[in-house]
Amino acid sequence: MGNGETRVRGLAARAGGWSARHRWAAVGIWVLFVVLAMGLGSAAGRVDVDESEGLKGETHTAARIVKDAGIEEPAGETVLVQAKDGGLKATDAEFRAAVNAVVQAVDATGKVTDVTSPYDTDTVSKDGRSALVQFDMKGDAETAGERVEPVLDAVAKVQKDHADLRIEEIGGASMQKTFDDAFGDDFQKAEYSAVPVALGILLIAFGALVAALLPVALALTAIMATMGLMGVISHVMPMGDVANSVMLLVGLAVGVDYCLFYLRREREEREAGRDAQTALRIAAATSGRAIIVSGVTVCVAMAGMLFTGIADFEAMGLASLIVVAVAMIGSITVLPALLSLLGERVEKGRIPFLRRRKRNGNGESRLWTAVLSGVLKRPMVSVVVAAGALLAIAAPALGMKTQNLTLDQEFGDSLPIVQTYDRVNAAFPGGSEPAEVIVKADNINSADVQNALADFKEQAVASGASRGPVEIKLHQQQNLAFVYVPLVGGSDLDKAGASLEKLRDEVRPATLGKVDGLEAPISGQVAGSKDFNDQLTGAVVPVFAFVVVFAFLLMLLSFRSLTIAITSIVLNLLSVGAAYGILVAVFQHGWGASLVGAEGVGAIISWLPLFLFVILFGLSMDYHVFVVSRIREARLKGRTTKDAIQHGVVTTAGVVTSAAVIMVAVFAIFGTLSMQSMKQMGVGLATAVLVDATIIRGVLLPAVMALLGERNWYLPKWLDRLPDLTHDEAADVVAHEVEEPARV
Repeated sequence: MGNGETRVRGLAARAGGWSARHRWAAVGIWVLFVVLAMGLGSAAGRVDVDESEGLKGETHTAARIVKDAGIEEPAGETVLVQAKDGGLKATDAEFRAAVNAVVQAVDATGKVTDVTSPYDTDTVSKDGRSALVQFDMKGDAETAGERVEPVLDAVAKVQKDHADLRIEEIGGASMQKTFDDAFGDDFQKAEYSAVPVALGILLIAFGALVAALLPVALALTAIMATMGLMGVISHVMPMGDVANSVMLLVGLAVGVDYCLFYLRREREEREAGRDAQTALRIAAATSGRAIIVSGVTVCVAMAGMLFTGIADFEAMGLASLIVVAVAMIGSITVLPALLSLLGERVEKGRIPFLRRRKRNGNGESRLWTAVLSGVLKRPMVSVVVAAGALLAIAAPALGMKTQNLTLDQEFGDSLPIVQTYDRVNAAFPGGSEPAEVIVKADNINSADVQNALADFKEQAVASGASRGPVEIKLHQQQNLAFVYVPLVGGSDLDKAGASLEKLRDEVRPATLGKVDGLEAPISGQVAGSKDFNDQLTGAVVPVFAFVVVFAFLLMLLSFRSLTIAITSIVLNLLSVGAAYGILVAVFQHGWGASLVGAEGVGAIISWLPLFLFVILFGLSMDYHVFVVSRIREARLKGRTTKDAIQHGVVTTAGVVTSAAVIMVAVFAIFGTLSMQSMKQMGVGLATAVLVDATIIRGVLLPAVMALLGERNWYLPKWLDRLPDLTHDEAADVVAHEVEEPARV
């Protein structure tokens, strides 16, 4: 060999070595990549997920029929006119005057069309004390919320003139405006506050401004590059705002984590007396390799979302996969270049009152040294206690109830419009969220079709699926009919779902189903929720199988140990199970719900369990790979398994704790949002990461490995032919290669 560098094995070590030698080139390439990605993304624009393509089943079929017909469904609005004390009835003169005033007021705004009086459409409640004035907003339904304010003002003016009545507006446009006003900046503020929170924790962890800024800078540039790439890729697979927000969360989490792993190892080696070049090479060969193994594993987990067949999930999975890959590449290329450029200046900006905490020899944490001593003395007791505690925490998950949250579940009574929603559903069960039957025929005006529509309208009420009124709206030119059926059950999705099934399985076949060539898919919010849940349920097994099997294979190939691969999967599943249990206990059973403002939700939003599994399985692998890599490195250097476990856990405890604190803090921000779906996501992620970084990595992992002893490194002979992806670079070997060039 001509020099020591040619003996270095492993992509991370080679990439780190090259970047350290070609510092400006590495930084320049990274900056160019980020700028090009952003420029291409800006030029290409972003194609968002089309709701008509977002689901399969009848909801998708109905959306396709409407889209192919070129019909733009307007945003429907409803004004509830209701006697406050129950004294007035719809037949009274004052009540009629108020209804007429509403009709005239909303029509006079020029923003609406098809205004209908309850006396013409029979939208008067059975007790005669409530009535609905209905109309559509002009223009695009997606932007109707921006034009509805004059209509809301007109309705509010009528309310002032009729104090004995309750006159309130609700509908797609008014809800959109209300939520934008109340929560529009809520999610964005949480995203923006995540970066300062992460920076603050890093300042405490490193005690120096420059060192703290590096992880944040890498994470932000990775996110910026990914946003550009998402724009380009969206022309093949549409993206969306949800995917963008999830990408930001994941990108910040892994970007900061990977830099922490690298920086802490480089610092540790320098504190041990290594020169800057050697410390950097050791960090590249050890932590750099752990970053690659972790990054690939996280990418595999995120790829699991591509198997759902749901457009939003596919977008989230691909966006997360890209940002993890970009952050991983940046960590093993531009980060060593920046560290090489900065040298001792990485300690610039020392915070006077934040002295670096002293550790035991070799960077070992005093706290975790004490904890590990007890765990390793009694590993069986530790396993029983820790595993028992996790299983107990996970137990409530066995009774998990998932559903799309209704308006009152999502927002509680924090908004007046939610109370309006409840009042409309009480007076007109299902009226605010009717089933929508899209009837397509060769000739919508034919006698057979008209008779079938009339029979369907009659049987929908006679069967008990609806209390009416059933409204039929014809689109003769397109040979379509839209049939709106208020479902018995209203906002109770279980009861409304039973009404939907009756419509689909009994009423439709007996009426519309008898006309040859007629299509009549049933959609609407309740139908969409059911179709979404059915599709999500069908995706659970393939997604779980894909993620678990590929993660197992990656761990097997990366550590050349069947035992490590199996225990990795089991421990991660325990972590996910504990997160599920906490979610169910808090949000479904209400245990401690008042602490997070989640009273009365009673269910877990349907998309969250699968989403949490994929995200947590990926992120928890970060810690696992980092800790086990350090244990294996110590074992290869000749330590006993028990000593290697002690060394590996306590030397990584600081970085794992710092990374976990950042993730918990960032995710906890989302747990403070008003929307219950975001609150559930934030609480689930934060508690799972906390459990994973403490009970799993600090107690259960070392206890299990201590019990297994040398069996930790077991690989059956028949698996010897598997590819060797270990590429181990022990610190002493790398240091020797730097300090003593190989002989020619």
